[in-house]
Amino acid sequence: MGTFAAGLAAAGAAGRALDRDPQCQTALDFLVLAGASFKAARTLARDEVTSFVREPFVEGHAHQGDEEPVGTGDVRQAIGELVTCSRCVGTWAAAGLAVTQVLAPRFGRLLTWSLAAAGANDFLQAGFAALTNKANEPEEAAQTRVGML
Repeated sequence: MGTFAAGLAAAGAAGRALDRDPQCQTALDFLVLAGASFKAARTLARDEVTSFVREPFVEGHAHQGDEEPVGTGDVRQAIGELVTCSRCVGTWAAAGLAVTQVLAPRFGRLLTWSLAAAGANDFLQAGFAALTNKANEPEEAAQTRVGML
């Protein structure tokens, strides 16, 4: 928590020194930031492509999704808990993305909108898969389900 608070304080001080105004953010910026932090958190905590980031702090295999933090009561365990929890790492991701939008607005906006678009793509892909699976169910299974209602 101390590291998180100190990082935000340092970013705030840097923003003030650079005369950046974080108050110019809109509701749309907030929604995009929420989508981007969701995607960043899921990627960092769950995806195989980022398993090398989690590897020093977890046991298990990213391929099977059975990663567990290593150590007991030490820094490695704390980091392992952080990088395997999408809600936990999501807070850090949101803060990092917000800071990039204030300190480096062009890069921050590009990064945030790209991650938000990737998150929206995940939802669209899942929705499409669910719809095609439902459309491909045999007629008999659909009629059985209707009879249960």
